[in-house]
Amino acid sequence: MIANLMMYQRPQLVEAHARYWALIRKHLADAGMDSPETLSQDAEEFFVWKHSDLVLSQTCGMPYRTWLHDKVQLVGTPDYGLAGCPAGYYRSAIVVRADDTRTDVSAFKDAVFAYNQTFSQSGYAAPFWHLLPGGFWFENRLHTEQHLESARAVAAGRADIASLDAVTWRNIEAFEPFARDLRVLTWTEPTPGLPLITALGNDANLIFEAVKGAIAELDAQDKSLLGIRGIVKILKQDYLNVRNPGDDSALN
Repeated sequence: MIANLMMYQRPQLVEAHARYWALIRKHLADAGMDSPETLSQDAEEFFVWKHSDLVLSQTCGMPYRTWLHDKVQLVGTPDYGLAGCPAGYYRSAIVVRADDTRTDVSAFKDAVFAYNQTFSQSGYAAPFWHLLPGGFWFENRLHTEQHLESARAVAAGRADIASLDAVTWRNIEAFEPFARDLRVLTWTEPTPGLPLITALGNDANLIFEAVKGAIAELDAQDKSLLGIRGIVKILKQDYLNVRNPGDDSALN
């Protein structure tokens, strides 16, 4: 068996995630389902997501709709109480340096865009569609592998602009001193948030109830640290309806 909750993991949240998992595990055990004692937070993401004995993990909407939707089950979507978003939804903060005087995203057409992965909904797909009405996509791109590194690249001047998951941006503001060197230029439209998934043979409804019970029992400090308000069910089709980026020819 394997489980992890790596998508919003960072050093300041390790213990809170461990306590959260302990509560989920208790509720799973009470319902008669076994689960691993600890989270495999350092495991490679696709190894976890495609594991035949996956109990619980969190993925991104784009990998889910692109590669995973017929190989795993949706459990539910955590609600992080994000401003401007329905429950369970999120959006991207498009950030630039605080001292950059440009006020419109179109002024960044020739800028260096830092992104975590091309298969990231918040880091790549969301800004792609946000910019499409303006008729351009960034030709100068810096691949950083992580949202945190994209933000750091902008703050350090190695890139000019980046698109960050709103929860990740909230954590960067809370824990990273360099956040003061950045500002939000604009926000993308909300899309379904990062879903919790499990292997095909498991009881997804049972796991949903276990997570729901665990969130209800989280103490106030851990709930605040993790930024989690609850869990909701978003239809599979709502994830599949979100468009993937086309190639640059879509801009012609």
